[in-house]
Amino acid sequence: MAYFKNVNYSILIVLEMIPNYMDDRRLASFLSRLQDIFAAMDLEYGRAAAHYQFECDGCADSCCLTRFYHHTYLEYFYLRRSFEKLDPREKNDILVKAEEVCRETAKADENDMPVRLMCPLNYDSLCSLYPFRPMICRMHGIPHELHKPGQAVINGPGCATFDERCADKGYFKFDRTPFYVALAKLENEFKQAVGIEGRIKMTIAEMIKCMGQGA
Repeated sequence: MAYFKNVNYSILIVLEMIPNYMDDRRLASFLSRLQDIFAAMDLEYGRAAAHYQFECDGCADSCCLTRFYHHTYLEYFYLRRSFEKLDPREKNDILVKAEEVCRETAKADENDMPVRLMCPLNYDSLCSLYPFRPMICRMHGIPHELHKPGQAVINGPGCATFDERCADKGYFKFDRTPFYVALAKLENEFKQAVGIEGRIKMTIAEMIKCMGQGA
């Protein structure tokens, strides 16, 4: 656990214990509902991307080099389900990469240095578990908006590659709000069912390393 710099150890214990408090069928039901939310995300993202005629096909400024944090237990278990089905050799290769990313990230943080390391799931610019990737990986790349109660609309930009290819195209409304709300509600329902509080804050590398330790 030496390289879980940003992960509360109590969260790791919770991840180990959840399968003991919820049977597999009930967990599968929650993950099926998460899959439905992800499908809706993908559909709306696809509509926006089609408007811009934008296709993510790999680039030098790959988002897979960005340190994204993921905050829901459900996304962890959704990714874990697919990871556990991988061929043992492929699984081990990913674990080795995840451990290296965690180790190098910890070193960079100790020296207050920026770090951009490839996600351990990335093979030749493709995600090994693409259908099971977390929410932020699904919605990154194109301009979007977010509505918070009592606040002005938050507008987010597209990625650098999007700006290079699509800067001359008019904005297509891509509102992330319904998906954030749906995921938050499902996550809260899941936590109430299990009897836990709080949330995780983990990179994919940290998630994979945790899975490799049996959590």
